Amino acid sequence: MEPSLVDNLTTWRRHLHANPGLTLHEGETAAFVVQKLKELGVTEIAEGVGGHGVVATLRRGGTGGNRAVGLRGDMDALPIQEVVEDLPWHSRTPGVMHACGHDGHTTALLGAAALLQADPDWSGTVHLVFQPAEEGGRGAESMIREGLFQRFPMERIFGWHNWPGLEAGTIAVHDGPVMAAGARFAIRFEGHAGHAALPHLTRDPVIAAGHAITAAQSIVARELDPISGGVVSITIMEAGEAQNQIPASATLKGTARWLREEDGVVIEAALRRIADGIGATFGVTSSLEFRRGVPVTVNHAAERDLAAAAAAAGGAVRRDLPPAMTGEDFSWFLREVPGAFVWIGNGPAEGGRELHNPHYDFNDAILPRASGFLAEVAKRALAGG
Repeated sequence: MEPSLVDNLTTWRRHLHANPGLTLHEGETAAFVVQKLKELGVTEIAEGVGGHGVVATLRRGGTGGNRAVGLRGDMDALPIQEVVEDLPWHSRTPGVMHACGHDGHTTALLGAAALLQADPDWSGTVHLVFQPAEEGGRGAESMIREGLFQRFPMERIFGWHNWPGLEAGTIAVHDGPVMAAGARFAIRFEGHAGHAALPHLTRDPVIAAGHAITAAQSIVARELDPISGGVVSITIMEAGEAQNQIPASATLKGTARWLREEDGVVIEAALRRIADGIGATFGVTSSLEFRRGVPVTVNHAAERDLAAAAAAAGGAVRRDLPPAMTGEDFSWFLREVPGAFVWIGNGPAEGGRELHNPHYDFNDAILPRASGFLAEVAKRALAGG
């Protein structure tokens, strides 16, 4: 990669980090993407796809002229207050930061556009998919509903995520699941409020909630095959307003993750059984809201191997890493067309530099590797690999 392009990518990435767009509010980010695409000479640009999504198309005639491939980068930031320390390009938006590296993902896709624009050694169509609302905003589903794959037909699609703790620039390609499916849930217990000194005149929802927290931890340990893996985490408890009152209600909120689709059914049924059973035991009413999110991210075999070959052409590759229980919106795209999703090492995670941490910052040194991989995998896909 030319040094001038490396410098540009670093500048662009740091601009995006300093000016983050929260999920569903990525308008300024999308405008920046469109501006840079035009500066790169890209003329075919669709805006407002599935919200603030942008799809840019590169076309080149030749023997592969009828083939088409998609490359995806996500754009949104998180509602996290950044710990600035001495970072000159820290977030200028209070309470919002790029704590997951989507600023780097967006920039790497711009870099791939630059590389492909300058490279005469390919033919066909490349759709650059700049996706909004990955962080729980269902941006992939929105783009699909608005006709992403009908308006921009593609045979395959590829994406990636930076991965702290993996050596910088090393690309991990999974043979099985890459990331988990997930759901957010809420269990609500309704009792009868009263004076805390007269508990016999109440129906205490807090007692029920406490037992539910403990019981929920038995689901993964006793309901799921221990080889398959799963997570049930209670992360929020809401109850009470006064220390001398037993409240009328208590709500537990949390997240569940699984690597096999059938395990999601088991987890939901177990949570409902626990809520109903504990409610009956303590004489309170109960309800469960179970809102499914992304499905399991699983690479298609041919695209997985193509991605591994493209990665190996530019540096180190790992094929031995286990999946992560985090979720990924890209999984919806993989249900529509064949594709693959890889991790690219972001370097050490010490000092709180892991994903979704207020100290996190994307490693600019891996931008050439990421852009190069995207361009290479597109070329190989178009060549019929």
